[in-house]
Amino acid sequence: MKKIHFNKLKINQSYTESIKVSDANIKKFASASGDKNPIHLNENFAKNTIFKTRIAHGMLIASFVSSVIGNKFPGNGTIYVSQTLKFKRPVKINDLVKIKISVQKKILKKKWCELQTLCFVKNKVVLEGTAIVIPPQK
Repeated sequence: MKKIHFNKLKINQSYTESIKVSDANIKKFASASGDKNPIHLNENFAKNTIFKTRIAHGMLIASFVSSVIGNKFPGNGTIYVSQTLKFKRPVKINDLVKIKISVQKKILKKKWCELQTLCFVKNKVVLEGTAIVIPPQK
């Protein structure tokens, strides 16, 4: 697995990855989380909402951020301390979500990092937030 140690991370360094949202992702997330809100699972129900179709769980999209942080950037061994989230737009089945993680600040005394966490669909922000993490140490 990939990992970038604290001392190798630079301010404004970033990583991007794209993940396609599938019906299977949504159903597996609903099962794992217990969130079976019909807006995510029932097209007939969803047709009568402001979105007019099923949408992905916001926390499913947030879990894509977690996956990138824990597996790719900074990567294996990274420990989450906190995460803020703002859900800006709905994500639909078959949307391609671009996840972008950027180093905003290095907290030298603790060897922690503040990361900007963004998700886009068709170049529009669907999720934004800030993560505080403890990257891998040497």
